[in-house]
Amino acid sequence: MSIGILVVVLAPLLLAPAPAAGQVTSPAAKTWTPTRTPDGQPDLQGLWTMSTFTPLERPAHLAGKELYTEEETAELRQLLTAEGVDPLARTAINEEDEEKRRKKLVQSQESIHYDNSIWLRTKQPKGLSSRRTSLIVDPANGRIPPLTPEAKKRAAERKAARGFDSYENRSLAERCIAWRHEGSPMMPAFYNDILQIFQAPGYVVILQEMSNNGPRIIPMDGRPHISPNIRQFPGDSRGRWEGDTLVVDTTNFTGKTNFRGSSEALHVVERFTRVDADTIRYEFTVEDPASWTQPWSAEMPMTTIEGPLYEYACHEGNYDVAHILEAARALEKEAKATAAVARTAR
Repeated sequence: MSIGILVVVLAPLLLAPAPAAGQVTSPAAKTWTPTRTPDGQPDLQGLWTMSTFTPLERPAHLAGKELYTEEETAELRQLLTAEGVDPLARTAINEEDEEKRRKKLVQSQESIHYDNSIWLRTKQPKGLSSRRTSLIVDPANGRIPPLTPEAKKRAAERKAARGFDSYENRSLAERCIAWRHEGSPMMPAFYNDILQIFQAPGYVVILQEMSNNGPRIIPMDGRPHISPNIRQFPGDSRGRWEGDTLVVDTTNFTGKTNFRGSSEALHVVERFTRVDADTIRYEFTVEDPASWTQPWSAEMPMTTIEGPLYEYACHEGNYDVAHILEAARALEKEAKATAAVARTAR
């Protein structure tokens, strides 16, 4: 997508008059009336974050427990937002043992690259999305449904193809093609988790801070999806309004997108509802008969956050892949030398 196209899409928005002073209803009010864009639609614009320690799937030791108690939630939020906590230690909350959980939240100093608790901590520390024990709300067990036999076979083939033989079998993220959190559906990123929503007549645009794909430009004019012969990593999105909720329907994924084991038959429906001045309720449902035994859904809040949203660039000239493969060749050479010595010793 060229910059020129994005400018054309956003120009009406940038030139539109700002909302009048006092138009925003206090979020403390019993009822909240969403502000409107100049063309009368609910205003979803701004900088938002989904940053959270709440896991996608419910931890095994919390089976049958949909919600934390108020006391448990307060204790966890205090623990997770404390000084020195590593924002990348998202699996720590899966630990049942409190001591193991606390230990896992602190970055190991043995092989430290940089101190995550300093460099990745934001003004609004990562905590819990809500009292829910998982982002998944359906099925009721808070877990992704079982894979189909076809999907299990596909997963085994993908696993066998991974390795260090070539740049081609390294992950999509390492190769600057796609991150797993990129929409659709959108998932909380490990860090740099800011996204910006723009609205203009006929379009909604979602720009993620850490993304290898361009801004998602969502037509709202009722046009059909592109030809099923065209497949894209982020899919093909079309939007519509259902009352004050933005509904985004996305199809046309490539089989290489591989969202939690998905195939090219992946179909995603997202829902964005502004519930107060500081919060959008984000929901999504995914279905793929070739991958899961049933559709499944997740829900999480998007909350306002201070900017700026920085440019993210994963680009040619990044030496990580070259060094990863170089290290793999060195290990292979070392293994051969060790084996040769062993044979000589016999």
